[in-house]
Amino acid sequence: MKEVRYYSTYTDDFEESANQNYKLPEDYKWVRKDIFSKFLSGLIYGLAVIFGGAYCKSFLHMKVKGRKNLKGMKGDFFIYGNHTQPVGDVFIPALCALPKRIFTVVSTANYGIPVIGKILPYLGALPIVDSLHGFKELNKAIEMRVEMNHPIVIYPEAHVWEYYTGIRPFADASFKFPVKMNKPAFAMTVTYRESKVFKRPIMEVYLDGPFYAEGETVKDKTTDLHCKIYEAMMKRSKNSNYNYIEYKEKEISKCEN
Repeated sequence: MKEVRYYSTYTDDFEESANQNYKLPEDYKWVRKDIFSKFLSGLIYGLAVIFGGAYCKSFLHMKVKGRKNLKGMKGDFFIYGNHTQPVGDVFIPALCALPKRIFTVVSTANYGIPVIGKILPYLGALPIVDSLHGFKELNKAIEMRVEMNHPIVIYPEAHVWEYYTGIRPFADASFKFPVKMNKPAFAMTVTYRESKVFKRPIMEVYLDGPFYAEGETVKDKTTDLHCKIYEAMMKRSKNSNYNYIEYKEKEISKCEN
């Protein structure tokens, strides 16, 4: 039987960590510059890419199309993707961007995952914190990584919907980063096609861009870039032809009103 998941809104969360309400310590180091941290980060990231390559190839049956669009780019760009794999989304953009090293904006809830949460800083995670200080630190960390020619990955849908084949609505907020830094952005759209061999579908990843923000004001440019990325994702999502997990909107009884 095909798994069916019911949702009330597009912000419903189907994946929760062991400590969903995890809070970062006040002395959290957003950028670790000491030699040991740099060594450990390089080692863990390298091992993760090797493991991720095997995982995505054998378990997700991943194929990438449009990698040529990233060629010639220094690395100081943003990648926006649809959020459809609780584990795979850690590795998919890293494999797409090779040999460049990525840094990914993530929810702090991920830091509550046993073991994995401890190594996230070394994998290049940039946590979102609901505070003015945290937002300033996130901005500083992103600006520093961009200046070092590292791609920044953002999942604007925020919540993981495993194997979802549509594109959920998302806000303008995350598109302010490339606008303020005057950097290009790419759309990374994950699609799923039925396999004649495997039970799980074939994952096809499309890379489109670069897209540049246009407009008179920051708000105009942010909206413009948002629309360009969303439209590219919507177009590519039509290549999906198989729902491994089916998502249905929950019917609300009149008695619940």
